[in-house]
Amino acid sequence: MAYKSPVRDFTFILNEVLEIDRYTNQPGFQDVSSDLVNQILEEGGKFADEVIAPINNPGDKEGCHWSEGGVVTGPKGWKEAYKAMSDAGWMALAADPAYGGQGMPSIVASAFGQMTAGASAAFSMYPGLTASAYAGIHASASDEIKAKYLPKMVSGEWSGTMNLTEPQCGTDLGMVRTKAVPNGDGSYSITGQKIWISAGEHDFSDNIIHTVLARIEGAVPGIKGLSLFVVPKYLVNEDGSLGERNTLECAGLEHKMGIHGNATCVMQYDGAKGWLLGEEGRGMNNMFVVMNEARLGTGLQGLAIGTAAYQAAVEFAKDRLQGRSLTGPKNPEGPADPIIVHPDVRRMLLEARAFVEGGQAFILWTALHADLEKSEDEAVATKAKDYMGLLTPVLKAYLTDKGFHVASLAMQVHGGSGYTEHFPASQYLRDARITMIYEGANGIQALDLVGRKLPANGGRAIMTWFGEIDAFVAENGSNQAIKPFVDGLADAKKKLQEGTMWLMQNGMANPDNAGAASTDYLNVFGLTALAYMWAQMAKVAQAQVEAGSTDPYYATKLQTGRYFVERILPDAGAHLAKMKTGADVLMAMPAEAF
Repeated sequence: MAYKSPVRDFTFILNEVLEIDRYTNQPGFQDVSSDLVNQILEEGGKFADEVIAPINNPGDKEGCHWSEGGVVTGPKGWKEAYKAMSDAGWMALAADPAYGGQGMPSIVASAFGQMTAGASAAFSMYPGLTASAYAGIHASASDEIKAKYLPKMVSGEWSGTMNLTEPQCGTDLGMVRTKAVPNGDGSYSITGQKIWISAGEHDFSDNIIHTVLARIEGAVPGIKGLSLFVVPKYLVNEDGSLGERNTLECAGLEHKMGIHGNATCVMQYDGAKGWLLGEEGRGMNNMFVVMNEARLGTGLQGLAIGTAAYQAAVEFAKDRLQGRSLTGPKNPEGPADPIIVHPDVRRMLLEARAFVEGGQAFILWTALHADLEKSEDEAVATKAKDYMGLLTPVLKAYLTDKGFHVASLAMQVHGGSGYTEHFPASQYLRDARITMIYEGANGIQALDLVGRKLPANGGRAIMTWFGEIDAFVAENGSNQAIKPFVDGLADAKKKLQEGTMWLMQNGMANPDNAGAASTDYLNVFGLTALAYMWAQMAKVAQAQVEAGSTDPYYATKLQTGRYFVERILPDAGAHLAKMKTGADVLMAMPAEAF
C-alpha cells in the first residue's frame, strides 16, 4: 500500500481557498507565486513518495541500534534518505537566506512537512527537530553563534535537538536539575541527564546541535532560574571545522510503542561545553519559540499520519471482498462485494476523510498567520500573533486527537488484517499515539488554552476570532448553495461563545471548573475551527461547480464537507453540555476511593 502525497489538496487550499497570490505585499511572499508553489509541492510530493515512504515500514521493523560508547545508527537506508533530502535543499526551504536558506514562507514548508510526515513520521522528526532547534537559535542567539551553527543546520550537514525533559520533570520544567557552571571564557559546563530526546544521537549528520535547558549555578529556583544553551556534539573551531568531541553522549535508547525509526535518547551531559542563548534566566521564554514550533509540527505530524492511514484504509476497502450490499450485489460476478459498499465502512472512511481534509486546511491557514506575524502592517502582525498564541494549543491537541482517531478508524476498516503487522494500519496507530503526548500532553494544551491564551490581552484574540467568523457568516449567509456550511459554522461559533462565557463566569469562582471543562472546550474550539475551514472550502468548490467545472474534485469536496457538517459538527453540542456540568462530579470522590 503506497503512500501518495495529497498534492492536489494542498494546491487547492493554498491557491484557491487562501489565495496566496494576494500576499505578494507581505514579507517572504514577494517572489512567491502559485505556479512556483505548485512546482515545489509536485517535486516535494515525489520526494516524499519515492524516497521517504519506501523506508517507513522497514525502518519501523528494524528500529535504531545503540552500542557501547553511545553510538547510534539508524535503520537501513535512512542515512542515505536523509542525505538525499539535505542535498536536494529541502531542509533549507523556509530558512533565512542569510544562512543559506531559500526563504520560502512557512505555509509552503508546512505543506511539504505534511507530506514527509505522512510518508514516514519517524523519519520526518530528524529534519523536524533540526528546524525547531534552528528556530530557537535564530530567535535568541548572538550573531556570532548564529553564524557558527545555522548555515550547516540549514544545509542539513548538522542536525539539531531540543533537550527539556528530565527523569523527575516533564510538564513541570521548574524542577529541572541540569546545571550550568560558568567557565570564565563565555562558555558554561553543562552537567545533567535529559530523557526522551528525539533524534538525540544518530549517524545521519556530521554534528548534532543540542539546545539544552539548564540552571546556572546560583540561579533562583523554579522556571525563572532557567537558561537555554547551545551544546554541540562536536565543538566547532574558529574556522568552522569540527574540533574535539564534547563530553556528552547517548546513554541508551527508549524501547517505544511506535516511531521506532527515530532515536529517542537518554542524553548524559558531563561538564559538556555550551554557550548561553539569549539572556540568563530567560530560558523558558527562549525555549517557547522552539516549543511552539514543535507543537505546530506535532499537530501536523498527527494529522499527516491520519492521512496516510486513511489512504491505506480506502485501498483496503476497495479491494477486500466480504458480504453483499444491503441493496443488492454490486460485484455480481465475484463471490462478494468490496466492503466499501457497506454503510458503516463508508461512515468510517468519510469521518476519517472529513477530519483529514478539514485539518489540512486548518494547518495551512494557521501557517499563513505564522508568516503574517512578520508583516510591516502593525494591525496584520498583531492579529497574526494573537491567532498563533490562541490556536497553537488547539491545533496541536485537536489534530493529534483526530489523527489518532483516524488511524483507529483505519485499523477498524482493515478488520483483523489491520491488527497484524502484514498491513500498515498497526504502525500508523502506534506512531500516531505519541503525538497526543509529547510537546505538551493534550490535557496540558487544553489548560494552556483556557488558563493563559483565552484571557491574554483581555481576550483580544478570541474576540477577533469571533468577529472574523461573524463577518464570514454575514457575507455568505444569503448563499443558499452553501447554507448548511454557513449555518453550521454560525451554530458552532455560538456554542463556542457560550462555552467561553461559561468559563469566564465559573472558572474564576472555582479554578477546578476551568480544568474540568478545558478538554471539552478545546473540542468545541477545534470543531468550530474545522467548520470555518470547511465553509471556506465549500464556498470555493461550489463556485467552481456553478461555473461549470467538470472536475469531480469539487463535487467530492462538497460531499465530504456535508458529512462533516451533518455527522461530526453536532458533537459540539455534546461537548458544551459536558463542560457546563462543572468540576463537582470529577472532584467529589476522594482519591482513596479510586
